[in-house]
Amino acid sequence: MSYRSPTDFVVLHALRIKGFATTETIAEIAERSPQSVNDQLCAAEAGGLVRFREGRDLWQLTDDGRQEHARLLELDNQSSRADEALRGVYPGFLALNDEFKQICTDWQVRGDEVNDHGDVEYDSGVIERLETLHREASTVLSDIGGIVDRLEPYGHRLQASIERLRDGETSMFTGVMCGSYHDVWMELHEDLILTQGIDRAAEGSF
Repeated sequence: MSYRSPTDFVVLHALRIKGFATTETIAEIAERSPQSVNDQLCAAEAGGLVRFREGRDLWQLTDDGRQEHARLLELDNQSSRADEALRGVYPGFLALNDEFKQICTDWQVRGDEVNDHGDVEYDSGVIERLETLHREASTVLSDIGGIVDRLEPYGHRLQASIERLRDGETSMFTGVMCGSYHDVWMELHEDLILTQGIDRAAEGSF
């Protein structure tokens, strides 16, 4: 069984990954109940770790919150040894990530022009490539989720995104801030980088 991270850390971690998020989004990422997440956010707000943007219905970390998150991340890694365990599976993710970026480029650009998605056959071919990558990623996603529980929801969320894409919701491919496959994949990559303390610029994995 994977290590279960404390809810107070998981909530702050979800905000660190997202930057801004609703209570419902944090609950989805953390796979915790909305009520428990709301309770934790209210406690964190009282402690000066998060602030609520009423006009946008969004939470975000404060500077103190970012410092507390860094402290809790270190403690979480000491307990779970997630940073060490991930080093064995991370190369497999990176190999898939290179392919994923190309697939996304081919979805957005066709030749030298922006893809207007008027060619159904072309788009279907790109979606098939994403589905193939998703199947290939299943083992890596399972291995990642087996290390620490807060990483397991990424596999579920990616599966949900690709199912919605199959049902015709094309925004679920590379749409922004809508739970698209691209959104979730990039959040997973950021999580893996943060957990392992990797310098993204040095890795060159933008």
